[in-house]
Amino acid sequence: MNVRKRFGTHSDHQGYKWWALSCTSLGMLLVATNSGTLIIALPDLERALGTSLLELVWVILAYMISSTVLVLTAGRLSDLFGRKTAFVGAFLVFAAASLGAGFAADGTQLICWRVLQGIGGAFIFANGPALVTDAFPKEQLGLAMGTNTMVAAIGLVIGPVLGGALVAVSWQWVFWFNVPLALAGALWSALVLRELARRDTVRGLDLAGTATFVVGLTGLVYGISRGGISGWDDSLVIGSLIVAAVLLPLFVLIEHRGRAPMLDLRIFENRLFAAASGATFINGLARFALMFIFVFYFQGAQGDDPIVAGIKLAPMALGMLVASPLAGVWADRHGSRLLAALGMVVTAAGLAMMTTLQADTPYWQSLIWLAIVGIGSGMFMSPNTAAMMGTVPTERRGIAAGVRTMLQNTGAVISIAFVLAIITAAVPKPILFKIFSGLASGLSSAQLAPFIDNMHTALWVLAAVSLLGAAVSLLRPKEAPARLPSANRGLAIDEAIREEIEATP
Repeated sequence: MNVRKRFGTHSDHQGYKWWALSCTSLGMLLVATNSGTLIIALPDLERALGTSLLELVWVILAYMISSTVLVLTAGRLSDLFGRKTAFVGAFLVFAAASLGAGFAADGTQLICWRVLQGIGGAFIFANGPALVTDAFPKEQLGLAMGTNTMVAAIGLVIGPVLGGALVAVSWQWVFWFNVPLALAGALWSALVLRELARRDTVRGLDLAGTATFVVGLTGLVYGISRGGISGWDDSLVIGSLIVAAVLLPLFVLIEHRGRAPMLDLRIFENRLFAAASGATFINGLARFALMFIFVFYFQGAQGDDPIVAGIKLAPMALGMLVASPLAGVWADRHGSRLLAALGMVVTAAGLAMMTTLQADTPYWQSLIWLAIVGIGSGMFMSPNTAAMMGTVPTERRGIAAGVRTMLQNTGAVISIAFVLAIITAAVPKPILFKIFSGLASGLSSAQLAPFIDNMHTALWVLAAVSLLGAAVSLLRPKEAPARLPSANRGLAIDEAIREEIEATP
Protein backbone atom coordinates (compact mmCIF):
# COMPACT_ATOMS: atom_id res chain seq x y z
CA MET A 1 0.00 0.00 0.00
CA ASN A 2 1.35 3.42 -0.95
CA VAL A 3 1.65 5.90 1.86
CA ARG A 4 1.59 9.57 0.96
CA LYS A 5 4.81 11.22 2.03
CA ARG A 6 4.35 14.06 4.48
CA PHE A 7 5.92 17.44 3.81
CA GLY A 8 9.09 18.09 5.79
CA THR A 9 10.65 15.38 7.90
CA HIS A 10 9.61 13.02 10.65
CA SER A 11 10.08 14.28 14.17
CA ASP A 12 12.80 11.69 14.79
CA HIS A 13 14.85 12.89 11.84
CA GLN A 14 17.91 14.91 12.81
CA GLY A 15 16.93 17.64 10.36
CA TYR A 16 13.50 18.22 11.90
CA LYS A 17 14.84 20.72 14.40
CA TRP A 18 15.79 23.12 11.59
CA TRP A 19 12.34 22.87 10.05
CA ALA A 20 10.82 23.72 13.44
CA LEU A 21 13.25 26.63 13.84
CA SER A 22 12.12 28.07 10.50
CA CYS A 23 8.55 28.21 11.84
CA THR A 24 9.44 29.97 15.09
CA SER A 25 11.70 32.39 13.22
CA LEU A 26 8.75 33.37 11.02
CA GLY A 27 6.74 34.06 14.17
CA MET A 28 9.46 36.23 15.67
CA LEU A 29 9.89 38.15 12.41
CA LEU A 30 6.14 38.82 12.26
CA VAL A 31 5.72 40.20 15.78
CA ALA A 32 9.04 42.08 15.82
CA THR A 33 8.45 43.88 12.51
CA ASN A 34 4.82 44.64 13.38
CA SER A 35 5.89 46.38 16.57
CA GLY A 36 7.95 49.02 14.81
CA THR A 37 5.73 49.61 11.79
CA LEU A 38 2.65 50.60 13.80
CA ILE A 39 4.15 53.19 16.11
CA ILE A 40 5.55 55.14 13.16
CA ALA A 41 2.04 55.25 11.68
CA LEU A 42 0.34 56.81 14.71
CA PRO A 43 0.21 60.40 13.39
CA ASP A 44 -1.28 59.15 10.11
CA LEU A 45 -3.83 57.07 11.99
CA GLU A 46 -4.92 60.15 13.94
CA ARG A 47 -5.44 62.11 10.73
CA ALA A 48 -7.14 59.32 8.77
CA LEU A 49 -9.53 58.04 11.44
CA GLY A 50 -10.07 61.24 13.38
CA THR A 51 -9.27 59.48 16.63
CA SER A 52 -9.10 61.22 19.96
CA LEU A 53 -5.69 61.37 21.60
CA LEU A 54 -6.80 58.79 24.16
CA GLU A 55 -7.98 56.40 21.43
CA LEU A 56 -4.69 56.82 19.59
CA VAL A 57 -2.72 55.77 22.64
CA TRP A 58 -5.03 52.83 23.27
CA VAL A 59 -4.31 51.50 19.78
CA ILE A 60 -0.93 50.66 21.34
CA LEU A 61 -2.04 49.82 24.86
CA ALA A 62 -4.83 47.42 23.84
CA TYR A 63 -2.34 45.13 22.10
CA MET A 64 0.18 45.35 24.92
CA ILE A 65 -2.34 44.59 27.67
CA SER A 66 -3.94 41.63 25.90
CA SER A 67 -0.62 40.04 24.96
CA THR A 68 0.80 40.68 28.45
CA VAL A 69 -1.97 39.23 30.57
CA LEU A 70 -2.64 36.26 28.29
CA VAL A 71 0.89 34.98 27.67
CA LEU A 72 0.81 32.70 30.74
CA THR A 73 -2.73 31.52 29.95
CA ALA A 74 -1.68 30.91 26.35
CA GLY A 75 1.14 28.68 27.53
CA ARG A 76 -1.21 26.76 29.76
CA LEU A 77 -3.77 26.23 26.97
CA SER A 78 -0.98 25.02 24.70
CA ASP A 79 0.02 22.43 27.29
CA LEU A 80 -3.58 21.21 27.34
CA PHE A 81 -4.42 21.19 23.63
CA GLY A 82 -1.10 20.96 21.81
CA ARG A 83 1.64 23.44 20.93
CA LYS A 84 1.48 22.94 17.16
CA THR A 85 -2.28 23.56 17.12
CA ALA A 86 -1.88 26.69 19.24
CA PHE A 87 1.00 28.03 17.15
CA VAL A 88 -0.79 27.57 13.82
CA GLY A 89 -3.94 29.08 15.30
CA ALA A 90 -1.94 32.08 16.55
CA PHE A 91 -0.81 32.91 13.02
CA LEU A 92 -4.38 32.67 11.74
CA VAL A 93 -5.73 34.91 14.52
CA PHE A 94 -2.96 37.45 13.86
CA ALA A 95 -3.76 37.43 10.13
CA ALA A 96 -7.50 37.90 10.68
CA ALA A 97 -6.94 40.71 13.20
CA SER A 98 -4.50 42.49 10.87
CA LEU A 99 -6.92 42.27 7.96
CA GLY A 100 -9.77 43.62 10.08
CA ALA A 101 -7.61 46.43 11.49
CA GLY A 102 -6.93 47.72 7.99
CA PHE A 103 -10.68 48.02 7.38
CA ALA A 104 -11.37 49.81 10.69
CA ALA A 105 -13.58 52.86 10.24
CA ASP A 106 -12.79 54.53 13.56
CA GLY A 107 -10.57 54.29 16.62
CA THR A 108 -12.90 52.02 18.59
CA GLN A 109 -12.99 49.39 15.84
CA LEU A 110 -9.22 49.54 15.50
CA ILE A 111 -8.73 49.04 19.24
CA CYS A 112 -10.94 45.94 19.16
CA TRP A 113 -8.92 44.44 16.30
CA ARG A 114 -5.72 45.25 18.20
CA VAL A 115 -6.99 43.27 21.21
CA LEU A 116 -7.47 40.26 18.92
CA GLN A 117 -4.02 40.84 17.44
CA GLY A 118 -2.58 40.82 20.97
CA ILE A 119 -4.22 37.45 21.64
CA GLY A 120 -2.49 36.02 18.59
CA GLY A 121 0.79 37.58 19.68
CA ALA A 122 0.49 36.05 23.15
CA PHE A 123 0.20 32.55 21.68
CA ILE A 124 3.19 33.13 19.38
CA PHE A 125 5.33 34.31 22.30
CA ALA A 126 4.19 31.47 24.54
CA ASN A 127 4.79 28.66 22.03
CA GLY A 128 7.83 29.72 20.02
CA PRO A 129 10.45 28.99 22.72
CA ALA A 130 8.66 25.80 23.78
CA LEU A 131 8.66 24.43 20.21
CA VAL A 132 12.36 25.16 19.84
CA THR A 133 13.14 23.55 23.20
CA ASP A 134 11.14 20.45 22.21
CA ALA A 135 13.01 20.10 18.90
CA PHE A 136 16.62 20.85 19.82
CA PRO A 137 19.01 18.96 22.08
CA LYS A 138 20.30 20.95 25.03
CA GLU A 139 23.77 21.35 23.57
CA GLN A 140 22.33 23.17 20.53
CA LEU A 141 19.64 25.18 22.26
CA GLY A 142 21.79 28.30 22.47
CA LEU A 143 22.43 28.22 18.72
CA ALA A 144 18.71 27.81 18.00
CA MET A 145 17.65 30.64 20.29
CA GLY A 146 20.42 32.81 18.89
CA THR A 147 19.03 32.28 15.39
CA ASN A 148 15.59 33.39 16.54
CA THR A 149 17.24 36.40 18.15
CA MET A 150 18.98 37.35 14.93
CA VAL A 151 15.70 37.21 12.99
CA ALA A 152 13.91 39.24 15.68
CA ALA A 153 16.73 41.79 15.69
CA ILE A 154 16.31 42.29 11.94
CA GLY A 155 12.60 42.88 12.51
CA LEU A 156 13.28 45.41 15.27
CA VAL A 157 15.63 47.45 13.10
CA ILE A 158 13.66 47.41 9.83
CA GLY A 159 10.20 47.76 11.42
CA PRO A 160 10.13 51.56 11.83
CA VAL A 161 11.69 52.12 8.38
CA LEU A 162 9.25 49.70 6.74
CA GLY A 163 6.40 51.38 8.61
CA GLY A 164 7.40 54.74 7.17
CA ALA A 165 7.41 53.31 3.65
CA LEU A 166 4.03 51.60 4.12
CA VAL A 167 2.42 54.74 5.52
CA ALA A 168 3.58 56.59 2.40
CA VAL A 169 1.28 54.24 0.44
CA SER A 170 -1.62 54.06 2.92
CA TRP A 171 -1.96 53.59 6.66
CA GLN A 172 -3.96 50.37 6.04
CA TRP A 173 -0.86 48.64 4.71
CA VAL A 174 0.78 48.96 8.14
CA PHE A 175 -1.68 46.21 9.12
CA TRP A 176 -2.27 44.46 5.80
CA PHE A 177 1.40 43.66 5.26
CA ASN A 178 1.07 41.26 8.21
CA VAL A 179 -1.58 39.16 6.46
CA PRO A 180 0.50 37.32 3.82
CA LEU A 181 3.35 36.84 6.29
CA ALA A 182 1.02 35.41 8.96
CA LEU A 183 -0.77 33.14 6.47
CA ALA A 184 2.57 31.86 5.20
CA GLY A 185 3.59 31.18 8.80
CA ALA A 186 0.37 29.27 9.47
CA LEU A 187 0.67 27.14 6.33
CA TRP A 188 4.36 26.44 6.84
CA SER A 189 3.87 25.53 10.51
CA ALA A 190 0.90 23.27 9.71
CA LEU A 191 2.97 21.40 7.14
CA VAL A 192 6.28 20.94 8.96
CA LEU A 193 5.66 21.02 12.71
CA ARG A 194 5.11 17.80 14.64
CA GLU A 195 3.49 17.55 18.06
CA LEU A 196 6.35 16.37 20.30
CA ALA A 197 5.24 17.30 23.80
CA ARG A 198 2.72 15.23 25.71
CA ARG A 199 -0.44 17.07 26.55
CA ASP A 200 -0.95 17.89 30.20
CA THR A 201 -3.58 15.61 31.70
CA VAL A 202 -4.11 17.88 34.72
CA ARG A 203 -6.91 20.23 33.67
CA GLY A 204 -7.59 23.65 35.07
CA LEU A 205 -7.20 27.32 34.23
CA ASP A 206 -6.85 30.26 36.57
CA LEU A 207 -9.80 32.13 35.08
CA ALA A 208 -10.44 34.17 38.22
CA GLY A 209 -6.83 35.33 38.39
CA THR A 210 -6.67 36.13 34.68
CA ALA A 211 -9.94 38.11 34.71
CA THR A 212 -8.98 40.01 37.85
CA PHE A 213 -5.60 40.99 36.43
CA VAL A 214 -7.04 42.00 33.04
CA VAL A 215 -9.68 44.28 34.56
CA GLY A 216 -7.39 45.64 37.28
CA LEU A 217 -4.50 46.48 34.95
CA THR A 218 -6.86 47.95 32.35
CA GLY A 219 -8.46 50.14 35.01
CA LEU A 220 -5.08 51.38 36.20
CA VAL A 221 -3.79 52.17 32.72
CA TYR A 222 -7.05 53.76 31.57
CA GLY A 223 -7.23 55.93 34.68
CA ILE A 224 -3.65 57.16 34.31
CA SER A 225 -3.85 57.77 30.56
CA ARG A 226 -7.22 59.56 30.72
CA GLY A 227 -6.28 61.58 33.81
CA GLY A 228 -3.61 63.57 32.00
CA ILE A 229 -6.06 64.56 29.26
CA SER A 230 -9.43 64.94 31.01
CA GLY A 231 -8.23 65.90 34.48
CA TRP A 232 -7.83 63.86 37.64
CA ASP A 233 -11.26 64.83 38.96
CA ASP A 234 -12.97 63.10 36.00
CA SER A 235 -15.46 60.49 37.27
CA LEU A 236 -14.19 57.80 34.86
CA VAL A 237 -10.62 58.43 35.98
CA ILE A 238 -11.54 58.10 39.65
CA GLY A 239 -13.68 55.02 39.03
CA SER A 240 -10.97 53.30 36.99
CA LEU A 241 -8.33 53.90 39.64
CA ILE A 242 -10.65 52.60 42.37
CA VAL A 243 -11.25 49.43 40.34
CA ALA A 244 -7.49 48.97 40.00
CA ALA A 245 -6.90 49.61 43.71
CA VAL A 246 -9.39 46.87 44.58
CA LEU A 247 -8.67 44.24 41.92
CA LEU A 248 -4.88 44.25 41.72
CA PRO A 249 -4.40 43.36 45.43
CA LEU A 250 -7.24 40.84 45.03
CA PHE A 251 -5.28 39.29 42.14
CA VAL A 252 -2.30 38.73 44.45
CA LEU A 253 -4.59 37.12 47.03
CA ILE A 254 -6.15 34.82 44.41
CA GLU A 255 -2.74 33.76 43.15
CA HIS A 256 -1.54 33.09 46.68
CA ARG A 257 -4.46 30.76 47.47
CA GLY A 258 -5.22 29.28 44.03
CA ARG A 259 -4.76 25.58 43.20
CA ALA A 260 -3.33 26.26 39.73
CA PRO A 261 -2.42 29.98 39.80
CA MET A 262 -1.53 31.95 36.68
CA LEU A 263 1.34 33.49 38.64
CA ASP A 264 3.13 31.13 41.02
CA LEU A 265 4.17 33.49 43.83
CA ARG A 266 6.43 30.90 45.44
CA ILE A 267 9.03 31.61 42.79
CA PHE A 268 9.69 34.98 44.45
CA GLU A 269 10.95 33.29 47.62
CA ASN A 270 14.39 33.27 46.01
CA ARG A 271 16.01 36.61 46.82
CA LEU A 272 18.02 36.83 43.60
CA PHE A 273 14.98 36.08 41.46
CA ALA A 274 12.83 38.55 43.41
CA ALA A 275 15.34 41.39 43.05
CA ALA A 276 15.93 40.67 39.36
CA SER A 277 12.15 40.57 38.81
CA GLY A 278 11.72 43.94 40.52
CA ALA A 279 14.45 45.40 38.32
CA THR A 280 12.73 43.94 35.24
CA PHE A 281 9.48 45.70 36.09
CA ILE A 282 11.29 48.99 36.74
CA ASN A 283 13.22 48.69 33.47
CA GLY A 284 9.94 48.36 31.60
CA LEU A 285 8.56 51.33 33.50
CA ALA A 286 11.63 53.45 32.80
CA ARG A 287 12.31 52.85 29.13
CA PHE A 288 9.46 51.56 27.03
CA ALA A 289 7.66 54.88 26.64
CA LEU A 290 10.74 56.32 25.00
CA MET A 291 9.91 55.24 21.44
CA PHE A 292 6.40 56.63 21.96
CA ILE A 293 7.91 60.00 22.96
CA PHE A 294 10.34 60.17 20.07
CA VAL A 295 7.84 59.28 17.37
CA PHE A 296 5.96 62.49 18.21
CA TYR A 297 9.17 64.44 18.81
CA PHE A 298 10.51 63.57 15.36
CA GLN A 299 7.23 63.68 13.38
CA GLY A 300 5.57 66.39 15.45
CA ALA A 301 8.07 68.84 16.89
CA GLN A 302 10.74 68.36 14.20
CA GLY A 303 8.37 67.78 11.26
CA ASP A 304 10.01 64.63 9.86
CA ASP A 305 8.15 62.32 7.50
CA PRO A 306 7.48 58.74 8.69
CA ILE A 307 10.39 57.17 6.75
CA VAL A 308 12.94 59.62 8.16
CA ALA A 309 11.50 59.23 11.68
CA GLY A 310 11.76 55.44 11.38
CA ILE A 311 15.43 55.67 10.39
CA LYS A 312 16.11 58.09 13.24
CA LEU A 313 14.74 55.61 15.80
CA ALA A 314 17.14 52.83 14.75
CA PRO A 315 20.14 53.71 17.02
CA MET A 316 18.33 52.62 20.18
CA ALA A 317 17.59 49.14 18.81
CA LEU A 318 21.08 48.83 17.33
CA GLY A 319 22.74 49.86 20.61
CA MET A 320 20.73 47.28 22.53
CA LEU A 321 21.40 44.53 20.00
CA VAL A 322 25.16 45.14 20.06
CA ALA A 323 25.47 45.46 23.84
CA SER A 324 23.17 42.60 24.85
CA PRO A 325 25.25 39.61 23.69
CA LEU A 326 28.51 41.20 24.87
CA ALA A 327 27.00 41.84 28.29
CA GLY A 328 25.75 38.25 28.42
CA VAL A 329 29.24 36.88 27.82
CA TRP A 330 30.72 39.24 30.44
CA ALA A 331 28.08 38.24 33.00
CA ASP A 332 28.84 34.55 32.41
CA ARG A 333 32.37 35.20 33.62
CA HIS A 334 31.88 37.82 36.31
CA GLY A 335 28.25 37.66 37.47
CA SER A 336 25.27 39.88 36.72
CA ARG A 337 24.81 42.08 39.77
CA LEU A 338 27.09 45.03 39.02
CA LEU A 339 26.63 44.94 35.25
CA ALA A 340 22.83 44.99 35.48
CA ALA A 341 23.00 47.96 37.89
CA LEU A 342 25.51 49.76 35.67
CA GLY A 343 23.23 49.22 32.67
CA MET A 344 20.42 51.03 34.46
CA VAL A 345 22.79 53.88 35.39
CA VAL A 346 23.88 54.22 31.74
CA THR A 347 20.21 54.24 30.69
CA ALA A 348 19.50 56.95 33.27
CA ALA A 349 22.40 59.03 31.95
CA GLY A 350 21.10 58.77 28.38
CA LEU A 351 17.60 59.74 29.47
CA ALA A 352 18.93 62.71 31.44
CA MET A 353 20.96 63.97 28.47
CA MET A 354 17.81 63.82 26.32
CA THR A 355 16.44 66.69 28.39
CA THR A 356 18.81 68.98 26.43
CA LEU A 357 16.87 68.33 23.20
CA GLN A 358 14.82 71.17 21.73
CA ALA A 359 12.57 71.36 18.67
CA ASP A 360 15.50 72.58 16.52
CA THR A 361 18.25 70.36 17.96
CA PRO A 362 20.36 68.65 15.26
CA TYR A 363 19.81 64.92 14.91
CA TRP A 364 23.34 63.85 15.85
CA GLN A 365 22.55 64.62 19.49
CA SER A 366 19.38 62.49 19.47
CA LEU A 367 21.38 59.70 17.81
CA ILE A 368 23.97 59.66 20.59
CA TRP A 369 21.45 59.70 23.44
CA LEU A 370 19.26 57.02 21.83
CA ALA A 371 22.30 54.81 21.28
CA ILE A 372 23.41 55.28 24.90
CA VAL A 373 19.97 54.27 26.19
CA GLY A 374 20.07 51.23 23.89
CA ILE A 375 23.52 50.24 25.13
CA GLY A 376 22.43 50.64 28.75
CA SER A 377 19.35 48.52 28.11
CA GLY A 378 21.45 45.79 26.52
CA MET A 379 23.87 45.89 29.46
CA PHE A 380 20.95 45.39 31.83
CA MET A 381 18.73 42.88 30.05
CA SER A 382 21.09 40.01 29.24
CA PRO A 383 22.73 39.77 32.68
CA ASN A 384 19.42 40.31 34.47
CA THR A 385 17.65 37.67 32.40
CA ALA A 386 20.55 35.24 32.81
CA ALA A 387 20.34 35.68 36.58
CA MET A 388 16.59 35.07 36.60
CA MET A 389 16.76 32.01 34.37
CA GLY A 390 19.84 30.58 36.07
CA THR A 391 18.58 30.80 39.63
CA VAL A 392 15.50 28.58 39.15
CA PRO A 393 15.46 24.81 38.54
CA THR A 394 15.15 23.61 34.95
CA GLU A 395 11.58 22.47 35.41
CA ARG A 396 10.52 25.97 36.54
CA ARG A 397 12.18 27.98 33.78
CA GLY A 398 8.94 28.16 31.85
CA ILE A 399 7.28 29.81 34.84
CA ALA A 400 10.27 32.12 35.29
CA ALA A 401 10.16 33.22 31.65
CA GLY A 402 6.43 33.87 31.88
CA VAL A 403 6.82 35.91 35.07
CA ARG A 404 9.57 37.98 33.52
CA THR A 405 7.53 38.68 30.42
CA MET A 406 4.47 39.69 32.41
CA LEU A 407 6.40 42.03 34.72
CA GLN A 408 8.34 43.64 31.88
CA ASN A 409 5.24 44.25 29.80
CA THR A 410 3.19 45.47 32.76
CA GLY A 411 5.87 48.07 33.43
CA ALA A 412 5.86 49.04 29.75
CA VAL A 413 2.08 49.52 29.64
CA ILE A 414 2.06 51.68 32.75
CA SER A 415 5.07 53.61 31.41
CA ILE A 416 3.24 54.73 28.25
CA ALA A 417 0.10 55.70 30.17
CA PHE A 418 2.11 57.61 32.78
CA VAL A 419 4.24 59.45 30.22
CA LEU A 420 1.11 60.40 28.25
CA ALA A 421 -0.32 62.01 31.38
CA ILE A 422 2.86 64.07 31.78
CA ILE A 423 3.41 65.26 28.21
CA THR A 424 -0.22 66.28 27.65
CA ALA A 425 -0.53 68.32 30.84
CA ALA A 426 -1.10 72.07 30.34
CA VAL A 427 -0.50 71.93 26.57
CA PRO A 428 -3.26 73.71 24.60
CA LYS A 429 -5.41 71.11 22.86
CA PRO A 430 -5.06 72.57 19.32
CA ILE A 431 -1.25 72.49 19.58
CA LEU A 432 -1.32 69.03 21.14
CA PHE A 433 -3.37 67.57 18.32
CA LYS A 434 -1.13 69.14 15.68
CA ILE A 435 1.90 67.53 17.34
CA PHE A 436 0.24 64.12 17.66
CA SER A 437 -1.02 64.23 14.08
CA GLY A 438 2.36 65.22 12.64
CA LEU A 439 1.19 68.66 11.50
CA ALA A 440 3.26 70.84 13.81
CA SER A 441 5.75 72.14 11.23
CA GLY A 442 4.04 75.55 11.16
CA LEU A 443 4.20 76.06 14.92
CA SER A 444 6.68 78.47 16.46
CA SER A 445 9.22 77.55 19.11
CA ALA A 446 7.10 79.36 21.68
CA GLN A 447 4.04 77.30 20.76
CA LEU A 448 6.04 74.06 20.94
CA ALA A 449 7.69 75.02 24.24
CA PRO A 450 5.02 73.51 26.58
CA PHE A 451 5.27 70.14 24.83
CA ILE A 452 9.09 70.19 24.90
CA ASP A 453 9.08 71.17 28.59
CA ASN A 454 6.69 68.33 29.42
CA MET A 455 8.83 65.93 27.40
CA HIS A 456 11.82 66.98 29.49
CA THR A 457 9.84 66.41 32.70
CA ALA A 458 8.87 62.92 31.54
CA LEU A 459 12.48 62.12 30.68
CA TRP A 460 13.69 63.28 34.11
CA VAL A 461 11.10 61.03 35.75
CA LEU A 462 12.18 58.07 33.61
CA ALA A 463 15.83 58.76 34.47
CA ALA A 464 14.99 58.75 38.19
CA VAL A 465 13.08 55.49 37.79
CA SER A 466 16.15 53.98 36.06
CA LEU A 467 18.32 54.92 39.03
CA LEU A 468 15.78 53.21 41.29
CA GLY A 469 16.17 50.14 39.09
CA ALA A 470 19.92 50.25 39.59
CA ALA A 471 19.44 50.32 43.36
CA VAL A 472 17.04 47.36 43.21
CA SER A 473 19.55 45.44 41.07
CA LEU A 474 22.15 45.86 43.80
CA LEU A 475 19.80 44.28 46.36
CA ARG A 476 20.37 40.86 44.85
CA PRO A 477 23.01 38.63 46.42
CA LYS A 478 26.24 38.10 44.56
CA GLU A 479 25.95 35.01 42.41
CA ALA A 480 28.74 32.82 41.16
CA PRO A 481 29.65 33.52 37.53
CA ALA A 482 28.79 31.11 34.74
CA ARG A 483 25.63 29.94 36.44
CA LEU A 484 24.10 29.02 33.12
CA PRO A 485 25.57 26.18 31.09
CA SER A 486 26.93 27.29 27.72
CA ALA A 487 23.97 25.79 25.88
CA ASN A 488 21.65 28.13 27.76
CA ARG A 489 23.58 31.37 27.34
CA GLY A 490 21.94 31.90 23.97
CA LEU A 491 18.60 31.25 25.67
CA ALA A 492 19.25 33.99 28.22
CA ILE A 493 20.33 36.48 25.55
CA ASP A 494 17.38 35.53 23.35
CA GLU A 495 14.95 36.02 26.23
CA ALA A 496 16.45 39.47 26.79
CA ILE A 497 15.86 40.42 23.16
CA ARG A 498 12.40 38.85 23.39
CA GLU A 499 11.58 41.24 26.25
CA GLU A 500 12.29 44.10 23.88
CA ILE A 501 9.96 42.73 21.21
CA GLU A 502 7.12 41.73 23.54
CA ALA A 503 7.02 45.13 25.19
CA THR A 504 7.47 47.19 22.07
CA PRO A 505 4.21 48.89 21.07
